[in-house]
Amino acid sequence: MENKVETRAGFVSLIGAPNAGKSTITNHFASSKVSIVSPKAQTTRAVIKGIGIFENTQIVFLDTPGIFNPKRRLDRAMVSAAWNGVKDADIVALVVDAKRGFDDETAAIVEKLREEKLETLLVLNKTDLVKKEKLLSLSAEMNAKYAFKETFMVSAQTGEGLDDFYHYLAENLPVSPWFYPEEQMSDMPLKLLAAEVVREKLFLYLHDELPYALTVEPELWERREDGSVRAEMTIYVERDNQKVIVLGKSGQMIKKIGMAARKELEEMLEERIHLFLFVKVRENWGNDPARYEPWGLNYRA
Repeated sequence: MENKVETRAGFVSLIGAPNAGKSTITNHFASSKVSIVSPKAQTTRAVIKGIGIFENTQIVFLDTPGIFNPKRRLDRAMVSAAWNGVKDADIVALVVDAKRGFDDETAAIVEKLREEKLETLLVLNKTDLVKKEKLLSLSAEMNAKYAFKETFMVSAQTGEGLDDFYHYLAENLPVSPWFYPEEQMSDMPLKLLAAEVVREKLFLYLHDELPYALTVEPELWERREDGSVRAEMTIYVERDNQKVIVLGKSGQMIKKIGMAARKELEEMLEERIHLFLFVKVRENWGNDPARYEPWGLNYRA
């Protein structure tokens, strides 16, 4: 009689300030882009699941929005989503940009962890950019402020140190059957994933010109008779001058963004995509409850 291999499965919530590297860790583990990455802060807006197998454990990373001091309704919804992601987790890990150090945003998160009495791992990221002496000093400083269960030093960009982190998670998540099929990397619907890829390209090509008052919504995701997909996305901005920025001179910018997004989607999904982008002005879209529902954000947060 064969011995059945014991499996484990569970949810790991990655929390931290904007741009700490949570999305890069999630994508590295899932071996696929499931969450957008950008040098611009506050790119992740909802809790994204990145799913993968390590040893005999299925780890489901909850990539949460960066936690910061919210000013707008959308900001409040994003921060609320991040803390709700903590409630759903078996293990919580605070990801810190080691180059930025123990700044005010991270200090505020640690204070909240203390109030909630949450058992938390500390993950110091971007070790490839910081000298060892500074890493050790930062680790000592943060562990003096809060009793982290374990500390890991990693580079999500190079992959250094991540296997030790994954191994710890694999050994400490609950004994359980796997929640998802082995090959599944995310539970995000394809049309929402496509909208996120378009939003990432907007961040990439527009840099500082990009208005924060912008969102991308999927209007159509339809498979055609030839097996290809027709995808229609609407980019909403709040003012006409923002629309001009997104379109670019003679429509060249939106064309460049569309081509880059289509290419990446075709590589990710391994199928032909016909992508159509539209730019519309909708004043105060951030105060429209309908804009929050597809992403699982709480309008009243």
